[in-house]
Amino acid sequence: MNNTPTTNSSNSRNVRPLHDRLVVRRIEEDETAKGGIIIPDTAKEKPQKGEVLAVGSGKILENGTKLPMDVQVGNKILFGKYTGTEIKIDGEDVLILREDEVLAILA
Repeated sequence: MNNTPTTNSSNSRNVRPLHDRLVVRRIEEDETAKGGIIIPDTAKEKPQKGEVLAVGSGKILENGTKLPMDVQVGNKILFGKYTGTEIKIDGEDVLILREDEVLAILA
């Protein structure tokens, strides 16, 4: 297994998450409601879908073994509304969150 995380975005190459952490870019939802009403940015909630830009090498367990990551670069994921830490990399807002904060990998 390759322990060096890879990225598919030039903006996230400056950040290598440690252990069981991920760098995630939020995926914006459609801006038009089903009835055709355009929802302004101030009324929208932050999306809970994201694309994984970088992954750490895995969680280190108490016995010293490393648990490999299930989430991989390029996966589309669902995460909790208030999880992660927002940071700005090269002008782009991204999240750093732990793998256990990921609710699901989208197919």
